Amino acid sequence: MNTTDKTAQGILYIVATPIGNLEDITLRAMRTLKEVDLIAAEDTRHTKKLLNHLDIRTPLMSYYREKEQERGAVLIDRLQNGENVALVSDAGTPAISDPGAILVQLAHEAGIKVVPIPGASALSAAVSCSGFHEGSFLFLGFPPTKSSQRKKLLTSLIHSEYPVVFYEAPRRVADFLKEALEILGNRQALWARELTKTFEEIYKGSLSELLEQCRDENSRGEFVIIIGPGNREEAAGENLEELLIWYRDHSELSMKDACRKLAKDLGLSRSQIYQQALEIWAKG
Repeated sequence: MNTTDKTAQGILYIVATPIGNLEDITLRAMRTLKEVDLIAAEDTRHTKKLLNHLDIRTPLMSYYREKEQERGAVLIDRLQNGENVALVSDAGTPAISDPGAILVQLAHEAGIKVVPIPGASALSAAVSCSGFHEGSFLFLGFPPTKSSQRKKLLTSLIHSEYPVVFYEAPRRVADFLKEALEILGNRQALWARELTKTFEEIYKGSLSELLEQCRDENSRGEFVIIIGPGNREEAAGENLEELLIWYRDHSELSMKDACRKLAKDLGLSRSQIYQQALEIWAKG
């Protein structure tokens, strides 16, 4: 693989690396990192430790968030000249809340082949041991750092039908859990931190229990937090008027959102439902 062919474009490999336990590196990932011409790393000092452990001597280039566009152009040029490049982040799978998406997009635009080398991911590890069934979930990465923006995001998730997955830094996790409890109610949730490391902890309970647990100890290590969906109660009513009354009296949905949902469920015109809803909400 490391024999550069100047007549053909190279391949961009997206290589997952361990999130803690070095035994989680795959045989394919090790072979790829040995055979490519260059490794683009989020932090070359961090990746160098992994490469030394694996006795891999492939050259490194830094590829971090502030330099993604600039370094991306350099890497695309090298790929177009026939070099094979492996992209790695500090831990886990690149381009999932880590640098990489810009380079991958540039590669697609340039017609360069992109090959994933799957492996460790904090996201899939946490979801797999959460016990939230249905198989679907909504992943939103790191929530905003500003409280007002976090609250706006959490408010938009009140009616989500799926478990919602976040990453969060230890210094912000208590504030995040407090706001989630206030806005979403005391839902079932799970945190997973220090995954695959010596002090790995997976804790499932209500949001209030997670918040209390968080206050009782010093938080360390990046968190994966999964918040379950709210309780879904079926609307009761034999006709449109009764359904609108039910939504007015028993649902957290706004009148506008209730009309939108009923229009979709019943196959009716939203404007028709809206006029009737105005009258019913006025009587409430």
